[in-house]
Amino acid sequence: MIRKILVPVRGDGKGDNVLAHAAALAHRHVAHIAVAHCRPRPQDLMPYGVPLPEFLRKQIIEQSNQVADQTETGLRDELQALAATLALNPTDSAIGTVATVEFVEEAGRQVDVIKRLGRLADMIAVAKPDRDRNLGHNTLKAALFHSGRPVLMCPPMDEAPQALGAKVAIAWNGSAEAARALSQCKSVLRGADIVWILSNGADAGPGTSTDELVRYLALHGITARVEDFPPNRKLGRALLDASADLGADMMIMGAYGDSHERETIFGGNTQTVVDTSTIPVLLNH
Repeated sequence: MIRKILVPVRGDGKGDNVLAHAAALAHRHVAHIAVAHCRPRPQDLMPYGVPLPEFLRKQIIEQSNQVADQTETGLRDELQALAATLALNPTDSAIGTVATVEFVEEAGRQVDVIKRLGRLADMIAVAKPDRDRNLGHNTLKAALFHSGRPVLMCPPMDEAPQALGAKVAIAWNGSAEAARALSQCKSVLRGADIVWILSNGADAGPGTSTDELVRYLALHGITARVEDFPPNRKLGRALLDASADLGADMMIMGAYGDSHERETIFGGNTQTVVDTSTIPVLLNH
């Protein structure tokens, strides 16, 4: 079951969209959302290896604390107002009965906060990285490679999603990454109205076919049907196109069978999805 969704924010303008995605999923699964503001520590702002006079060091600390206080206050007010419009309940007593939300402040680098808090969450929701502005890549990487949890990548949308997790497509090729995604995300599949298995006919050998997967999911009370697509197309793009054609509101896939660095430089199926997806994608490594 999905009971806790972590939403790390830091005032980059992407938090509203991510919270809206998390709220749609929280309402479906009666889950609790922890919105964590990552507050920079003054020592992280000091120039490395450069000796500073004590008065200057003190001034940097005071000014950084003032800026952090202002940022946190403004962000908290903004997200609390948004949470109200998304019908998220902020009271502890309502946890487990309706979709709820809390706001916490954590000092430190965002990647470190995600590593710590993400390990005791059922899912981490992050913004789709913005390659043009070089924003969000480290956040996605930290969540995906250092938390051990599924990561919901949320693309920018003009309006908050009305439903999420109702129509789910899962990418399947029989790989270890796909198997881990399947294992970590069965709660999402159980809560879906429709589940599709996307396949181009490739698998890892006997026991990993889509027919075997259908039977395995049935043991867990999940009804799924197979949707094949041509094997001669670029796989990442083909998965997104197939999901869009079916009307899926989410795609689940194993991520980075090749290394993150290799795919970032040379391209790859996961990187294509990360760079071009227009639907939420639940990634697992």
